[in-house]
Amino acid sequence: MFDSLTRFTVLIERRATPMLWVLSLLLLLTSAMFATPRANAQPGRQVKMEKRLHKMSPDLKSGLDSAQAPKERWARVKSGRREVQVIFTVGDADADMSDLKRDIKRAGGTIDATMPSLRMLTATVPAHRVAKIADRNDVLHVAPNRPTQRTASLLEKSTGAVVSPVRTSSTKTSYSGPDGTGIGIAIVDSGVMKNHRAFDNGSAVTRVKKNVQFLTTNLADWTNGYDDATSLQPGSAALATYEAAIDNSAALVQDGYGHGTHVASIAAGRPKSYATAPDLTGLAPNANIYDVKVLNDFGYGTLSDTLEGIQWVIYHAKEYNIRVMNLSLAMDSTDSWQYDPLCVAARSAVAQGITVVVAAGNFGKSLFGKEVYGSISSPGNDPSVITVGSVNHKATAVRSDDVLNTFSSRGPTRGKLTLADGSVRRDNLLKPDLVAPGNLVVGAAATKADAAAPTWNNLGALFYPVLVTPTGITQTYREKQMYLSGTSVSAPVVSGAAAVLLQVNPGLTPPMVKAILQYTAQPIAGQNLLQQGAGLVNLAGAVTLAKVLRTDVSAEIADDDISAGDTLLADGKSMPSARSTTIEGQSFNWSRIIFVGGNRVATGDALFKKFQPIYNPRFTWANNIVLERYADYWDANKQFPYWFWEMPASGTKPLLTNGVIDGTSLLGASSATGKTGMFTLTGTLSGWFTAGSGTSLASGVVISEGVVISEGVVISEGVVISEGVVISEGVVISEGVVISEGVVVSESVTGGE
Repeated sequence: MFDSLTRFTVLIERRATPMLWVLSLLLLLTSAMFATPRANAQPGRQVKMEKRLHKMSPDLKSGLDSAQAPKERWARVKSGRREVQVIFTVGDADADMSDLKRDIKRAGGTIDATMPSLRMLTATVPAHRVAKIADRNDVLHVAPNRPTQRTASLLEKSTGAVVSPVRTSSTKTSYSGPDGTGIGIAIVDSGVMKNHRAFDNGSAVTRVKKNVQFLTTNLADWTNGYDDATSLQPGSAALATYEAAIDNSAALVQDGYGHGTHVASIAAGRPKSYATAPDLTGLAPNANIYDVKVLNDFGYGTLSDTLEGIQWVIYHAKEYNIRVMNLSLAMDSTDSWQYDPLCVAARSAVAQGITVVVAAGNFGKSLFGKEVYGSISSPGNDPSVITVGSVNHKATAVRSDDVLNTFSSRGPTRGKLTLADGSVRRDNLLKPDLVAPGNLVVGAAATKADAAAPTWNNLGALFYPVLVTPTGITQTYREKQMYLSGTSVSAPVVSGAAAVLLQVNPGLTPPMVKAILQYTAQPIAGQNLLQQGAGLVNLAGAVTLAKVLRTDVSAEIADDDISAGDTLLADGKSMPSARSTTIEGQSFNWSRIIFVGGNRVATGDALFKKFQPIYNPRFTWANNIVLERYADYWDANKQFPYWFWEMPASGTKPLLTNGVIDGTSLLGASSATGKTGMFTLTGTLSGWFTAGSGTSLASGVVISEGVVISEGVVISEGVVISEGVVISEGVVISEGVVISEGVVVSESVTGGE
């Protein structure tokens, strides 16, 4: 599918608006003197992609083909000419994409923003010229610039955060045990109110280390961009100017919408000094927070803004020790994970060692009350991220009454490729990966930073006052709280859990974090793999497993000093004898399930006794495709990425070692009514694994074996299968990236689902 390398650069070119300074990033032709390229780099070569009938996203092609006046916000008619704002993903080794830019300008278009690290640029182009530009050999994919839209505490108790070996005690004023200290969590959202007391470090100093915003690409006014080039080398004046332009730390309103602040408090809230509020300690109450604002005060932004925000996180990850990125937003994409812009951005972050946690979306139920499968949104459809669904914890800490929220998006993923012969191939990956509490969760509420007039955020004040009034507390400045429900609330539960795991064992890679969380999860009775993944997050069990593993794995991978089958256990450690956890007096078995290869299931002690090459964050394996990406850097210390290379992982390189148990054959063909295949109940598969069922891989799995992955999903009676767009039963959920769900008020706290 690929037979050569591709390179894509890091850092940002930005587009002018009336409200912010204008800056851009572009690699100079002499950039090689600053980088440390790998010896096997092959500049000038270009990725040869699988032949496809259409390089354009289906929604873009449909909009271009329509004879009607454009309704999408990424299309307009100007002086009688239809124009579209699109994002080009390229595979050319030309670092600054200069040839493509010239072609766009010759076609009468403008360059609005450039994201070299993601191999992307945003441009406004006459509609009738898009197809011709898409035919260029260096263009891999074209997508519309879709708009974005808004999408022990009880949490500690219900997730096992106050169970040994995590925190042995926790109250409003004190706790003891792992708390995410030293780990950075990037919240890519609507902003974070840094002076809210939920983010104090215990000494009245905020743990929100940076507030940056990316809101310069304004689809509404279609302001033309510009194409000047500036090299933002680390330590340069250009970099300092750029950082000053995006700085949002002094703003009186850092989160006018209110979503990002709430999300951040779920991941890392610490209400030690609250006078009147109940305890809402987050999962990692001493982690550092990096606010990356990509949605405005009414919950809107663009895909381009989101990509630029992610790029900032990638660039600064090692400098600030950002090990986790939370994306409680989603895009209604029909694209395959291989080409979807948000998926590409997320995979780039994972390749840099960032655990990316994504909300599954809240599209699991139609307006007519039907369950909708295939409703996972982007970038939750990417195999490298941790995709999180939502459960209703019924306002109790015990887990036996927890049920899956009907709004929580179900798998499989439905991105598609249209091949050269006109046939369509669906991704059909197993998602979500696991679930977490996400119904009527209390968290921090953002206000204006003015004690005399602390104006409420728009989410609570204008759109959904019901989210504020039921809290029943005296709302004090810097202590205000509100409710939220949805998978966008569930995702930061897992982000906080990931931060705790990385504090306990800093050598974990993103794929290891995912495997540990899946393996130790608790299956919810009656729910299948496409509804709940491996089950309900169990931080206590995850920490137990993480503590027996080596703490140098990430460094060994970076230095190419670890091989398939090398011991993964720390010296003197062994696998936990009990594969169970007790929370609030109730014991349950771990699922012992992990997802591999996109839609395969595996288990066995070998997963954690031996190093599995799938734990290398540079690898992405799904749909019989294995990609490898790695970075070149500006500096010899390999701190700041300069550009990325991508290549097919070829030859006989192993993916799984011998001794791993493959349970895919146990599932059978996928049928919803038969509860088989992808619709197999998670508890049933867990029971089979616990009993020793499955096939032991005598020789492991190697790339050259060409693992056959079935794509078939049987549409049984009463089951609705989405076709990949986040539109259920005729209900359009915005045109683009939403806060996973729009906003879900709640589901029943006392009743069943």
